[in-house]
Order: sequence, then structure tokens, then C-alpha cells
Amino acid sequence: MRNLVKGIAFLSTAVVCQTASALVIDSTSTDGTAMANNLLGTGISISNVSYYGGSNQSGFFSDGGSVLGFDDGLIMTSGSALDAPGPNSSGGLTGNKGVGGGSGDADLNALIPQSTNDAAVLSFDFETDSGDLYFNYVFASEEYNEWVNSSFNDVFAFFVDGVNIAEAPDGQAVSINNVNCGNTGTGTGPNCDVYNNNSPAAYDIEYDGFTDKLVASITGLGAGTHTMKIAIADAGDSILDSAVFLEAGSFSDIPDIPVPEPGSLALLSLGIAGLVLSRRKIH
Repeated sequence: MRNLVKGIAFLSTAVVCQTASALVIDSTSTDGTAMANNLLGTGISISNVSYYGGSNQSGFFSDGGSVLGFDDGLIMTSGSALDAPGPNSSGGLTGNKGVGGGSGDADLNALIPQSTNDAAVLSFDFETDSGDLYFNYVFASEEYNEWVNSSFNDVFAFFVDGVNIAEAPDGQAVSINNVNCGNTGTGTGPNCDVYNNNSPAAYDIEYDGFTDKLVASITGLGAGTHTMKIAIADAGDSILDSAVFLEAGSFSDIPDIPVPEPGSLALLSLGIAGLVLSRRKIH
């Protein structure tokens, strides 16, 4: 049994608008077609959808903007999607096991490399009009922060034609050990600038840590049908859950171009005005 405890991170898009509405899990689902359609954006067509996972491992969420940087979409977990809303009330949340008593996924095993459990997997074929593909997501976990640099390296991936395109800024797969700000005694971890610490609770989400909104992308795909496999699992054991939040409509052949919200523009204007005033005082 692992005992639990928890640093501070990069000021990211998740910090903005902290008082906005809270994350809501609207429903859980095992309907792979409904999940894939939720993600579908422009310039993409899909077929041959399948889903593997427990009854509550995946579902649809709304009102995620204040934490995740996007409002709604699909959540896939290694536990229960119903546990995702905040505040962070537990340092070691463990939901239900997946299908077959919590079996893992061979492709994720090879990616870490390590044995995985409690996998949730959404697979489908797709075609892209332009040959390009972009996708927005956030990875979150209860393994943060005390199990960073351990064997409990929960992971997820987007496999396009068998190749993972969900990568951290330094090119590593997105997992506990590859995206973090370290823990006591280890110093700053890799890709700390895209990690948000939620222990003690700072954000309205249950998980102890999560990434900024990240973009998975691949360009120059050939004509014809390609395969997509989205998978998440526990690693090293079957406790302390992880999740991936996938933005609705972002599975697209054109990149998402963020537009500043009015509040953000106002803050930017105030900052510029302050800078001008300070410069005037100096001169």
C-alpha cells in the first residue's frame, strides 16, 4: 500500500479565471461511436470505432474551461470519470477497475516500457482532407507529486498508425515521470513549465497535478485511411488514477488558434499601461 502526500508550478492558462464555473461530468459512456463523434472536428471523417473500458472509466464533461483551458469534451480514465470534479479532496483517489479485472494495454507497455493496468482504449479509422491532424488534450493524475520518478509511471498515448503523437515539449511520451516539477529531494523535473500542481488544492479538479492544454499533431499523412488509438492506463499497479481530457471538436486537420478572452485582453491592456507609466517615470 502506498501512503500519500504533495510543490508549485508554472503559471499557465489554467490559472486564468479561477472563479469560473466548475468542471461537471455530464454522463459516463461505453459508446465508442458517441465518444469519437464528440471529438470530431473539421476535415476529418471516421469509421470502424471500438471502445474498451469499464462502465464508468470514460464519459463526457462540460464547464472545464477554468481549469483545462477548454470547456467540454471526452474524459478517459484509469479509474472512474465520476471522480474527476474538484476540489481536490483526496491525495490518493482510486476508482473502479476496468474491463477484465483491470487489464492493461500492450502498446502502452512498450511505450514506457512497463506493465500497465486498468486501460481505457478508444480506436477508430480516419481520413484527413489535408493530410494533417491536430488534437487538444490535458493529462491529469493522482500519482503526482509524491510518485514522480518511481515505477508508478501512469501514461497515455495517441497512436496514429502505431506511432505515438502525444508528446511533451521535449519529445518524450506524456507520463508522470516525463512531465512534472519534481518532488521533495529530486529538484525540478522535466517539462515543469507545462505542469500544474494541485496539491494542496489550487484548482477545481480532483487530480493532484495536470498538464497545460497540449496539442498532439502530425502532418503530411498520405491519402487514404489511417488508424487512431487513444489509450490511458495505470502503470506498475492498479491504484491512484489518471485521466486524459480531450477537447470536443478538436480532432481536426487545422490547428486551433487561441483567441484571447475579453478579460484577458483587459488584463493585457492594464499590464501594457503599467509598463508605459513605469518607463515614463524612469525617463
